[in-house]
Amino acid sequence: MDRGGQFPEKKVELLAPAGSAEAFYGAVHAGADAVYLGGARFGARAYADNFTEAELTACIRYAHLFGRKVYLTVNTLMKEAEMEELFDYLLPFYEAGLDGVIVQDIGALSYIREHFPALELHISTQMSITGSYGADLMKKMGACRVVPARELSLEELKALKESSGLALETFIHGAMCYCYSGQCLFSSILGGRSGNRGRCAQPCRLPYAVQTKEGCSQVCYPLSLKDMCTIEFLPELIAAGIDSFKIEGRMKKPEYAAGVTAIYRKYIDLCYEISKKGGDYKVSPRDMEALSSLYIRTGRQEGYYHRRNGREMVTLQSPAYGGTDQALLSEIRRKWIDAPFQMPVLISAIFEAGKPACVTFSCGDTTVEVQGEVVQSAQKHPITRENIEKQLGKLGDSSFYAVSKTESGISSMEPAMEIRLSPDAFYPLKQINELRRKAVQQLEEAVLKKRGYAAAERMVKLPEQKQIAAAWRSQAKSPLPEGASLASPGLSVSVSTQKQLEKLAGETQGVSRLYVNGDLLFGAAGRRHPKEESSSSPEQVLSLCRQLKNDSEIFISLPPILRREDHSYLETMLELAREYEEIFSGFQVRSLEALGFLMQNHDHAGGHSRWQGKVFTDAGIYCFNHWSLEALVKETALDGFCVPYELNAKDQRTLVSFADSLGIRCEKPIYGHIPLMVTANCVSKTTTGCVKGREETVWLLDRYGKHFPVAQNCVHCFNLIYNSVPLSLHREISRQLENSPSREMDKWMGGCDFRLDFTIEKGEEALQILRYFEELLQGNLSSPADTPPFGTYTTGHEKRGVL
Repeated sequence: MDRGGQFPEKKVELLAPAGSAEAFYGAVHAGADAVYLGGARFGARAYADNFTEAELTACIRYAHLFGRKVYLTVNTLMKEAEMEELFDYLLPFYEAGLDGVIVQDIGALSYIREHFPALELHISTQMSITGSYGADLMKKMGACRVVPARELSLEELKALKESSGLALETFIHGAMCYCYSGQCLFSSILGGRSGNRGRCAQPCRLPYAVQTKEGCSQVCYPLSLKDMCTIEFLPELIAAGIDSFKIEGRMKKPEYAAGVTAIYRKYIDLCYEISKKGGDYKVSPRDMEALSSLYIRTGRQEGYYHRRNGREMVTLQSPAYGGTDQALLSEIRRKWIDAPFQMPVLISAIFEAGKPACVTFSCGDTTVEVQGEVVQSAQKHPITRENIEKQLGKLGDSSFYAVSKTESGISSMEPAMEIRLSPDAFYPLKQINELRRKAVQQLEEAVLKKRGYAAAERMVKLPEQKQIAAAWRSQAKSPLPEGASLASPGLSVSVSTQKQLEKLAGETQGVSRLYVNGDLLFGAAGRRHPKEESSSSPEQVLSLCRQLKNDSEIFISLPPILRREDHSYLETMLELAREYEEIFSGFQVRSLEALGFLMQNHDHAGGHSRWQGKVFTDAGIYCFNHWSLEALVKETALDGFCVPYELNAKDQRTLVSFADSLGIRCEKPIYGHIPLMVTANCVSKTTTGCVKGREETVWLLDRYGKHFPVAQNCVHCFNLIYNSVPLSLHREISRQLENSPSREMDKWMGGCDFRLDFTIEKGEEALQILRYFEELLQGNLSSPADTPPFGTYTTGHEKRGVL
């Protein structure tokens, strides 16, 4: 196989998972350069064994002794109260020398950067970084490494690294999510177990039928991806300049962590050997069989490095794990998990009567010397050489083992220490043991210092009073003074289709903000996207927007996922907004890639400005706590944001209060089909074939008969899977308005705008729903029993929130 080109000078890091202490030690012993793991809090694998504080600090020290690194997963979204616990949680690990943290929450990113400045910040794949603009934004916020979306191709990864200069960490082996990581609400909305909080129930691994206009397919597993295995093209990945190869699997057994690590260690080393000495890169059938026997789902695939999507990536028939070779597991346990892992040490000692006892331990080029009490002259039983060797050689629980010096170097033969001993010397065995203990401790410290982990205080900034955050919650709960009222809620509407826009055209007098799907505007003024085959008329959409401008602020809504090939799309949208600035007030941003792009072209960035419009972020750019909101406002030109779907009303109210203090608007969805997944793979392409730009909606039917709409976006090549029923808070609004309309609404969500999201609705349906909610908000409906123009609905996380 082709070696993939010239290798970078710095050797790639092999990063292994550990969901338990056994898995950690197995991964280190098997050759991992670094291990990522989770503590008792804030990790995206809440159901792994994870680590106690004592276990984790011990693992950090152990890893550093052998020249390895430890990264802690802090990759969940954090609620307001939880952020107050972050400092105390991280402090002991920081003081122990933790190498880095993997972060999803923007608030946590900002907080850790401020309070733990010596700690590396790695952007989790949960942040859905898909290109250089998003990566640049994260770099500006303090990140030094990014784990991009797994869906990126090798060419996209190369471009991202070259443009951003950030270290790049990518997955090379293990389970694959069907959704862009961090954008999945499937488990959360259906069962309250949030993937963003480490509790995913994996509904993507369940059976579904696919319904089209032509009929219904057989039940299969269209959302279950095969596990990734890239070992056959490692040379190409190394040559691409990826800095860290990541193995997935913190929920898997220690044998998996050790076994997979050992095999990838073998072939990474082989790659570098071949690059120097020449030869062919081949993976032995035995090793491929071993990988297939280590907790892998039926079939293997190579991920997205060389493909956009495809039926061959999916376990259509069964998502179950294949058979496991018990003999292989036993061999892995014996070799990497149960076996001690120690460094060789040469020991010498001097026990001469009348002089202090002296013991020297040498490990490589590191030597320590320990002196004890003065050696006494024996009255009856002098100490023997055998006594000394036995006591000093008891290193079983330490990181060292005693060896003898031979002509050919160091040998692990029977220990033969260099000992100078007076014939009449006496020294208590207990004191010899103490000399050994001190020597081991000092040698460990010396080795740590040699490896750059000297015991020194790392700079830390103590947090301000914890009551600061509590004050926002208190303010959100406290009743308004008599006569006081927060800003009245406005009404925002988003439309996805031209038919919706046409039907709503004469009904937007009460709408303060209108979001128009940017894809509908392709082709306006002669602009076209290379992949655009829309049935809409961009000129008509532009004309409708011009007519509606006097009624509402109009924003161009950008897609939830944008890739490198969509950079021309962003440029087109920006030029459109500039040319028709009398129509468009700004952008609704649904990805960090789009936010990063706009900030590089906005006057907020300083210097040359191409555009000065407004920016509102959607729910998928998560503001779970006021730290997140504050960080975004500080680093971007944010004018407004949308509360996350996974926060309950009480937690949302805290954010509304804080947004009001910052002078930015907050939006709360009160109607709309919640997007459960945004995916690079395509349900139609997997089951019936590519629709080739027709963008037809299909449905997933689950085992309970629920229909989940799947909207295909062929302009940007992704699917949006929506909930089977819409979110609707009409009853909650009615309840708030029952007694005292203005004050009750203020206490519930005062200062927040309400939003209607139209996605799969037909034009006439959208019009009826808009009219219904306008009447409801004006208090013109007699009771909650007034039937809304839709059937079954959900209130989402309005009351319960997520755990």
